[in-house]
Amino acid sequence: MGAILSLNNSTGDPFEVSQSEIRKRQRLSSSFCEENSRLISSLPDEISLQILARIPRINYFNLKLVSRAWKAAILGAELFNLRRELATTEEWLYVLTKVDNDKLLWYALDPLSRRWQRLPPIPSYAFEDESRKALNSLRMWNVVGSTIRIADVIRGWLGKKDTFDRMHLCGCAIGAVDGCLYVLGGFSRASAMKCVWRYDPVFNAWIEATPMSIGRAYCKTGILNNKLYVVGGVTRGPGGLTPLQSAEVFDPHTGIWSQIPSMPFTKAQVLPTAFLADLLKPIATGMTSYRGRLFVPQSLYCWPFFVDVGGEVYDPEVNTWVEMPVGMGEGWPARQAGTKLSVTVDGELYALDPSSSLDSAKIKVYDYQDDAWKVVAGDFPIRDFTASESPYLLACLLGKLHVIAKDANRNIAVLKADLQNHLALFPSASSSLEDTFHEHAEPTAGSERELWNLIASHSIGSAELVSCQTLNI
Repeated sequence: MGAILSLNNSTGDPFEVSQSEIRKRQRLSSSFCEENSRLISSLPDEISLQILARIPRINYFNLKLVSRAWKAAILGAELFNLRRELATTEEWLYVLTKVDNDKLLWYALDPLSRRWQRLPPIPSYAFEDESRKALNSLRMWNVVGSTIRIADVIRGWLGKKDTFDRMHLCGCAIGAVDGCLYVLGGFSRASAMKCVWRYDPVFNAWIEATPMSIGRAYCKTGILNNKLYVVGGVTRGPGGLTPLQSAEVFDPHTGIWSQIPSMPFTKAQVLPTAFLADLLKPIATGMTSYRGRLFVPQSLYCWPFFVDVGGEVYDPEVNTWVEMPVGMGEGWPARQAGTKLSVTVDGELYALDPSSSLDSAKIKVYDYQDDAWKVVAGDFPIRDFTASESPYLLACLLGKLHVIAKDANRNIAVLKADLQNHLALFPSASSSLEDTFHEHAEPTAGSERELWNLIASHSIGSAELVSCQTLNI
């Protein structure tokens, strides 16, 4: 009774806790958390990791904030190895864009939640003092002869008079291997760079990787046997920019680049006159992994003209190049500046042919037996084809062909093609796909019978598409 009276007679609120008491409790709580190193206090860490491995990866960004132990687990290799064992890995789409100030911005799409994440920017690269000297001599360089300046060529590619002087990693190549994105080479201040940047989605950070053996811009990349191959491009030579025939391969497990035989550019060796040989320079215009080999379409160019000359095929088993099948090389659909995009989906090689009109395109598949490209879908709308450096991109996501383009509202539109029955060709597809660009379009119960589904969109304003890759981790 005395205790109660004493409590009731005390001054102030009996439930009010002093600031010193709060700080004391916080210290005790912190000490308790540090002593209790388990991820979930009532469970062994083995069970907790099993739980974390089943949580969608889109939530990991917030789960890292729970505690130091959770952050360490989510940034650890053990969790992602367990995701592979449990078959709970998720494939995301990564889209590279170029904004008005010529900066490169990456966006990641989780196709299941349809949520986008913006990646951190690639760190600025420290260049040698000679890059300033190279910039001053830019106008003295040429690519194919005294009448065509490299500055005009590159600025023609980019469509802006001052872009080349300002843009970081202009003409870089993109690849994805062993769960990481790679950005390779490109121009900066008129120098072709050797640098390679690797994005690790586990850490959500860019790391400088082993550089290539030579500076390259506008080179082509492909993945085969979990190795990253790089071919062609242009580099800085004694007389200006020189097209490259060389090729190399990167092993992500050893971090080592190795040389492979250079592309012969066989068709370029049989030009009838020395004048044409000096005027028309060979260049690789694409690369894709198909049927266990690398297929590299090629062109002869004298800006702004590109002449298709087939291509060559690299076989890693015998480490040699052979000439590409005639029908494949001559019929390979091309986009602007001779670039030839393609993607392999479920063992089939697909490309988009925009040549039918300025605002429409056709999906083609390569028939290996007949050595011919055949139409499987038509009337795909491509807007502003002539004004855009990359009016569309192709990707294999979740085992399906996807086309990434910009819609009328300046959104990235990610469209899934349902082409299981593509062998029953339908080149006369007449239904317009314009409505599929509608921002609120959702898959319906009969979506398996529809050709296209809009799975996600994202506003990027006046930014242009550059490249895309997928990662499954």
